[in-house]
Amino acid sequence: MATLNSGSHLGPYEIVSSIGQGGMGQVYRARDSRLNRTVAIKVLSNQVSNASELKQRFEREAQTVAALNHPYICTLYDVGQDAGIDYLVMEYLDGETVAQRLGRGRTPVDQVLKYAIQIADALDKAHQQGVTHRDLKPSNIMITKSGAKLLDFGLAKLRQDAQAPTALSALPTNAAMTAQGTILGTLQYMSPEQVEGLEADA
Repeated sequence: MATLNSGSHLGPYEIVSSIGQGGMGQVYRARDSRLNRTVAIKVLSNQVSNASELKQRFEREAQTVAALNHPYICTLYDVGQDAGIDYLVMEYLDGETVAQRLGRGRTPVDQVLKYAIQIADALDKAHQQGVTHRDLKPSNIMITKSGAKLLDFGLAKLRQDAQAPTALSALPTNAAMTAQGTILGTLQYMSPEQVEGLEADA
C-alpha cells in the first residue's frame, strides 16, 4: 500500500508521521481529533487486507489485545476501516524498543531485572487469560519512562479452554495460523515447540 502522508485522515485520526513498518503493514503516529491525544495507528497493507488468513490474524490481534488490560501491555483504543483501509489504534509509546536499546550497549543489571519482571508480569496476565504471545523478541518490547510495554499480539494463540470474551471466542480459528505442524514466529526467538511446529503454551 502507498504510504499515508502527513495530514491525511483515517476516520477521526490525522496522520502525523510514519514510525515503523512490520510484516503486516505500517505504523503511524497520529492525532485523535475527538480526544486531542496522540495515538499509534497500525495500518493493514493491501496485500494483507486481500488475504483472508492474514486479515483474520489482524482481527485476532485486535480482539486479543482488547481483552488484556495491564500496565505493561500496549493498550488498544479502537479499530476501524476507512476507504478500504483497515487499522488498529493503540496508545502511542514514547521510547525505544529493547532491540534499539541493546544497540546502544550494555544495560545496567538493575534495569534489566526491572524490565524482565514487568514483561513477566504482562505475560502472566496474558497466560491467566489463556493467551500465549508466541512472538516475544526485543523488537516487540518498548521501553518507556514508565517501564516496559509488550507489543504485537499478531501471532497470539488463545487456549481452547480459556474463558475468553464472547467476541474473541466467536472469532473463527484459522488453521493455517494455529494448527499443529505450522511454524510461526521469529526463528531466533522461537520456543523449541514452535521450531518443531508443535503447540506452544505458557
